[in-house]
Amino acid sequence: MRTLTVNLGARSYPIYLGRELLAQAGEFIQRAGCGEKVGIVTHPKLAELYLPILEESLKRTGFRVVSVIIPEGEEHKNFASLSLIYDRLIEERFDRGSCVVALGGGVVGDLAGFAAATFLRGVPYVQVPTTLLAQVDASIGGKTAIDHPRAKNLIGAFHQPRFVVVDPAVLLTLPEREFRSGLAEVIKHGIVLDAAYFADLEAHLSALLARDLPTLTRVVAGSCRIKAAVVERDEQEAELRAVLNYGHTIGHAVEAVTGFERWTHGEAVALGIAAEARLAERLGIAGADATARQTGILQAVGLPVRGSGAEPAAVIEALARDKKARDGRVPFVLAPRIGAFRLVFDVPQAAVLETLEELA
Repeated sequence: MRTLTVNLGARSYPIYLGRELLAQAGEFIQRAGCGEKVGIVTHPKLAELYLPILEESLKRTGFRVVSVIIPEGEEHKNFASLSLIYDRLIEERFDRGSCVVALGGGVVGDLAGFAAATFLRGVPYVQVPTTLLAQVDASIGGKTAIDHPRAKNLIGAFHQPRFVVVDPAVLLTLPEREFRSGLAEVIKHGIVLDAAYFADLEAHLSALLARDLPTLTRVVAGSCRIKAAVVERDEQEAELRAVLNYGHTIGHAVEAVTGFERWTHGEAVALGIAAEARLAERLGIAGADATARQTGILQAVGLPVRGSGAEPAAVIEALARDKKARDGRVPFVLAPRIGAFRLVFDVPQAAVLETLEELA
């Protein structure tokens, strides 16, 4: 087992990374000083695969376990699913010492985290991510949210977990589309933050796509390291953490316009990366070689780079509702070269529209 630390002073927490760690979750929660009740939030498929292992670990260490099964899919990251969690916690008389565990991908993590942030004004929670996207990105940093029909992640809170358990071996059972979707976040980290990491991904794509476990573990650890370093320097997205939104500004708008149903989150991010790379080139911020490397690796792992199915004008309208907007100005994270980023305000709307029309 390898332990990384997200250093946030009093809110610091470990990321436990290694194989077969679900069976040790009870010991980790006991060590974190949580009360006797633990609520596990997950969805039906994961309940079949991993819930028995997690429940056994918790019961063996003396916890009373309550499971909350919510519907799967981004379209269910809403008030209805949130109410299901609240209802169960209230029924079981959870108190401020009780702990919530998110067993699942980004949707489960966001919902469980937001429920924990707001129930009784905040209870402890733990992230046990089971998708690549969640392991390398969504589970680290304390961003929790639900979607509004008109915009993604519009209603949320910052609430750091007590710890994160990352077991790369669970990715071996992940459906192919979900696995490739998670690679969008991995690739994003390299594009804007670490040129050597990006080059390593390019050099080992075959092993990564084959889910070679040593390669997968190295890549997951690398992304966890990158994400933790950004969160440590900018916990609540004042400025630096905005770099992690690369590909997300347009990607989130595409998700909203297509009703959160056509694309997985990672696929929408890939479309956003492709668009934002071309936008940087159009604005003279980046060269064609940077665009080519980004779109090339996305295509190589089977992610989309054009044909979003979203009307460009509708995407422009959705961008105006972006939660990162300040005084009506939406900041774009753009990559002047691999391993670097620039936060750009006042990007001409015409340039964005032309880029979207090219890729439509």
